[in-house]
Amino acid sequence: MDASLQPTLDEIEECFAALVDGRLTRDGADRWAGRWVVDDGLDRDDVSWWALGLLHGIDLPADESGTCLHDDEQLRAWLAELRKRRAV
Repeated sequence: MDASLQPTLDEIEECFAALVDGRLTRDGADRWAGRWVVDDGLDRDDVSWWALGLLHGIDLPADESGTCLHDDEQLRAWLAELRKRRAV
């Protein structure tokens, strides 16, 4: 598989930012990340793999009430952690 087809860290960060800002739904983020997580032919770095793993499943419900397993505060913390890991 052509490595240029996988998302860059910039694209992954933008997905997180769009999710946090409300420009992308949780379902949209899950579907976007899911296609990369299930593709075994990609050459992922540790930070990309970590971040894609968080985004894939981001729409999981916590219970029958419809609330999500990971709240908005957790999303903001993950975005901050992604930015921190990128800076290293």
